[in-house]
Amino acid sequence: MPELEKVYQPQSIEDRWYAEWLEKGYFSGHPNPEKIPYTIVIPPPNVTGMLTMGHVLNNTIQDILIRKARMEGKEACWIPGTDHASIATEAKVVKMLADRGLTKDQLSREEFLNHAWEWKAKYGGIIINQLKKLGCSCDWDRERFTMDEGYSRAVLEAFVRLYRKGLIYRGHRLVNWCPVSKSAISDEEVIHREVVGHLWYLRYDVLDSEESVVVATTRPETMLGDTAIAINPNDDRFRHLIGKTVELPLVGRKIPIIADDFVDPEFGTGCVKVTPAHDPNDFSMGETHQLEFVQILNEDATLNDNVPEPYRGLTREAAREQVVKDLDALGRIVKIEDYTHKVGFSERGQVPIEYYFTEQWFMKMDTLAAPALEAVNSGKIRFHPEHWVKTFNHWMENIRDWCISRQLWWGHRIPVWYRGEEIYCGVEPPEGEGWVQDPDVLDTWASSWLWPIGVHNWPDDSKDLTYFYPTDALVTGPDIIFFWVARMIMAGLEFRNDIPFKDVYFTSILRDAQGRKFSKSLGNSPNPFDLFEQYGTDAVRFGIMLMAPQGLDVLFTNSRLEVGRNFMNKLWNASRFVLMNLPDGLPTDSVRSVDSLDLPERWILSRYQQAIVKLNRQLDRFYFNEAAKVIYEFTWNDFCDWYVEIAKTRFQSPDENSARSARVVAVHVLRGILAMLHPYAPFITEELWSSIRPENAQDLIVSPWPKVNPDWIDTSAEQEMTLVQDVITAVRTIRGQMNIPPARKADLVLRAEKTAASILHRQEAVIKSLGSLDTITIDPHALRPPQSATAVIQGLELFLPLEGLIDIDLERKRLQKRQHELNGHLAGLQKKLGNEKFLERAPREVVIREKQKLADMTEEMNKLTANLELLE
Repeated sequence: MPELEKVYQPQSIEDRWYAEWLEKGYFSGHPNPEKIPYTIVIPPPNVTGMLTMGHVLNNTIQDILIRKARMEGKEACWIPGTDHASIATEAKVVKMLADRGLTKDQLSREEFLNHAWEWKAKYGGIIINQLKKLGCSCDWDRERFTMDEGYSRAVLEAFVRLYRKGLIYRGHRLVNWCPVSKSAISDEEVIHREVVGHLWYLRYDVLDSEESVVVATTRPETMLGDTAIAINPNDDRFRHLIGKTVELPLVGRKIPIIADDFVDPEFGTGCVKVTPAHDPNDFSMGETHQLEFVQILNEDATLNDNVPEPYRGLTREAAREQVVKDLDALGRIVKIEDYTHKVGFSERGQVPIEYYFTEQWFMKMDTLAAPALEAVNSGKIRFHPEHWVKTFNHWMENIRDWCISRQLWWGHRIPVWYRGEEIYCGVEPPEGEGWVQDPDVLDTWASSWLWPIGVHNWPDDSKDLTYFYPTDALVTGPDIIFFWVARMIMAGLEFRNDIPFKDVYFTSILRDAQGRKFSKSLGNSPNPFDLFEQYGTDAVRFGIMLMAPQGLDVLFTNSRLEVGRNFMNKLWNASRFVLMNLPDGLPTDSVRSVDSLDLPERWILSRYQQAIVKLNRQLDRFYFNEAAKVIYEFTWNDFCDWYVEIAKTRFQSPDENSARSARVVAVHVLRGILAMLHPYAPFITEELWSSIRPENAQDLIVSPWPKVNPDWIDTSAEQEMTLVQDVITAVRTIRGQMNIPPARKADLVLRAEKTAASILHRQEAVIKSLGSLDTITIDPHALRPPQSATAVIQGLELFLPLEGLIDIDLERKRLQKRQHELNGHLAGLQKKLGNEKFLERAPREVVIREKQKLADMTEEMNKLTANLELLE
């Protein structure tokens, strides 16, 4: 039997095992009526994307679910793919063209799309290869792209069906407009930020009157598009002006004064300028009062020909400056105030959006939203954590029609053609001459909302779609609960009359040690590949799971990855030790009955069964960090720190039955640990399994998930073993506190009653070995020997005579010297922390550090005092 390498080297095994899994087809899923299907569809990363720590967290969770299902004997199918990401990809292509000295405007649509496909071919697969490095066991033969031919057909089919049902319509509306991409964007693509600006108070003269009205605005340049002044009909100050007219400065346009209940008399001056083509509230008033809609902006947010000549072609910022200057010269600015308010920014363009009056395609949402709300609130679809249901409900109950058209070239072109007054909508182009297709493309989310069915070539009623839909779990970020999750539920119910998934797990937000969200702009997100290289992929996967509690943000620290790496090394070393102590090779016996086994074996088997129960419970609840802790604590504490240490004495036991039982149990439990850990750490577990697996067993990835044997759960064995552990721990604690050299054997005296004495007598060899003891005396009437350290454990008294083990006088002096040093340090710290000026002026982190020092030193002083008392 080949011996494991002395030191675990993750880089030497990861690529090798991944290639082998691929070669053997373990990731492939096929409709199999003999098996229960288990399906996950990957949230398709943007084709422009590179692997981030967010991807590591999200895809590790998915891999855990799919690997466990595969081991449970289900037909596991994890479908990967990428999203065409209209705005993001088009921006990348435009940049590539700029590097070549070209602009989009210089190219035809066909030429631009050729460049886009060229870019996609070169860069689009990067993140897929990166997911493979993470160990994702996706069915790569099923990889999809949202602009594949089959998937595109599904997108167009959905549009046509909804159009024919009257759920898709074209209309003039005020939309969010990104001046960078020159396209409409959805509400969810708008990020609101606080901006420090100004409030300008402008005076407009009332015609045929000595009066004037004053309005306040944060956007003085938009006054060029004003078509009314509005007041509240119940505002006694201005009611007499209703129906009169004012002249718009700089423009000369005569505009009416109207009454509208929307106006808040308490805000500003009580008079409001109305710009229907550039403000959502003004838009509503414009429709109600049939006002003129004057569009003053071009698609890039420069001013157009609907404004006076001096302002045409100016940027909105330059126009603002010039309008303010010109109004001031006319004496029309009453005052200017500093004003902090929220401004909507384009998430992609990173510039303030405009409200732009334009013709767009919309999808009616009321009809689609109602069944989706019912599916979530009835529990057919479960959210983890559950509190996201409230957020989902709030959005769905206040849902507005979805603007689904985008003024881009990269994407699914709207399947509508025009010829004069005729309109044709269909998946295939119309027959005949003179038809012109709509130039817009669909919002990216209007294709990815079909992902769970589109990956199976819907609308074809394929075997795959029938077998693998609905999927089982969706793992995604809460930031796209509206963009994607809600819309997928609507699409599934609309087109398949069934929910798209049963459980939705919302991942945590990753933050740095300072609590800041990971972002490119802050540069605070580590490169996953640097971490894979430094710690090993398994350690990163396991470490990030340890720090990701359900429903709470993740404070990312490298220390947790170090915990992961140390855990992998601990497991490797324990496995190596077990394998080195199998002189006749792997045992051919298996654990059949526990009745004849000694306490340590019955105890570890019971603990193993309990671990399986706890692990299944936590994974079923989607508590991935708690499940990781179950594996960690059982492996590190119960198996490595206790059973392996006990096994060292038994492997070499002259009692062959005892030695053989220990080997059989150690191998059995180790195999179970590897199986439980495999979904979290697939590479190291598969490598160790290859050395320890039973004869004729399959690779671990397709081996059975551990099953609970209730007969092996032995609470009395666990209670008895706890007593043995407590005694050994007490002995070790005394040895450490009293500086007893590890090689020097001690004697132990125990005052114990009959039951405890019986247990301890039977485990004397174990206690001696792990406590480094020479003799053990157990007597219900034992007296404390002179100069003995003492401890009380579960009602029994423990005495460890110190004479001969240490130089008591020397140890007393050492402890007294340290006590004297600590008294000085404690006095200084107490004085400092009692100084109010220090507490007020010192940085918060300094005060916290000094308080921690005080607590640590106080604890050390208490231990020193206790140890000195033991020496008396």
